[in-house]
Amino acid sequence: MKTRIFALIAVLILAGGGWFVYSRYFETRREPAVFYGNVDIRDVALGFRVAGRVERMDVDEGDTIKAGQLLASLDKRPFRDDLALQTANVAQQSANLDKLEAGSRPEEIEQAQADVAAREATLENARGVLTRQQALSKSDYASKQVLENAVEQQRSAEAQLRSSQATLKLTTEGPRKEDIAAARAALEAARAQKQVAETSLADSDLNAPADGVILTRAVEPGAIVAAGTTVYTLSLQDPVWVRAYVGEPQLGLLHPGAAVKVFSDTRPDRPYDGQVGFISPSAEFTPKSVETTELRTDLVYRFRVTVTNADAALRQGMPVTVRLVDGPAVAAKE
Repeated sequence: MKTRIFALIAVLILAGGGWFVYSRYFETRREPAVFYGNVDIRDVALGFRVAGRVERMDVDEGDTIKAGQLLASLDKRPFRDDLALQTANVAQQSANLDKLEAGSRPEEIEQAQADVAAREATLENARGVLTRQQALSKSDYASKQVLENAVEQQRSAEAQLRSSQATLKLTTEGPRKEDIAAARAALEAARAQKQVAETSLADSDLNAPADGVILTRAVEPGAIVAAGTTVYTLSLQDPVWVRAYVGEPQLGLLHPGAAVKVFSDTRPDRPYDGQVGFISPSAEFTPKSVETTELRTDLVYRFRVTVTNADAALRQGMPVTVRLVDGPAVAAKE
């Protein structure tokens, strides 16, 4: 009986010792999840929004630039000439609107009134001539032709008087509301054209949109470029991303916001800090540029890591290793 008890105790001790050894050995052999990828730095093709002749190129390939820095300029003379033309057009349209809104001057009204008075006098004279010719015609002292001429002169005088009276009415009432509205619209159109000219003049300077390094210089001073032609290629300094891939068995280890360490071959002892920002919802085949120990035919999911303390040592396309800082780990292979 005692032998059985001792045997049972021995079995329990061995089992406990085995569990202790297993837990100590294998738990210490568990390592953080490891992924592989490449540095992904965005490039920007810089160009002018307007066409023109390049006057100056201020930076060269390899230069480090700051946001807002002047990089290149076009010949500004055509843009300044167009701006001067549009400025004059605005002044002309503004004066025309002021003229219509002010209405007729007193002198113009007096002139129209004098013209009406003159036409009335002419009509009165024509009526008198016609009356006399009619009296002479009854006594056969005036020919029929002379009488007809007197009738036509009276009709002409009446028409001229009506015209003068209409002119006086228009002059007194002033411009129509529709004419003023059309003049106001013409002024707004002129101002818009001036704004376009000012924008084009400003666009004749090319400024850096962000901090970065000039990769290529595509043109030289004197070149005629169209709008949108690439003048420089800029490599942005921020953000710096890592494009990495995770296999389906490890997909559950990742989540947006997870902290990671990014290791490069040039500085394996000084990793960069990073954070998982995006995980692709669809699977794809492992790209050939990713070097892992997994089979290249395995399906993987692309994810992106934002490097928070990147420096110039991280360059476009550089292979890197990504390790999870916290969270689940994977057992090391024996």
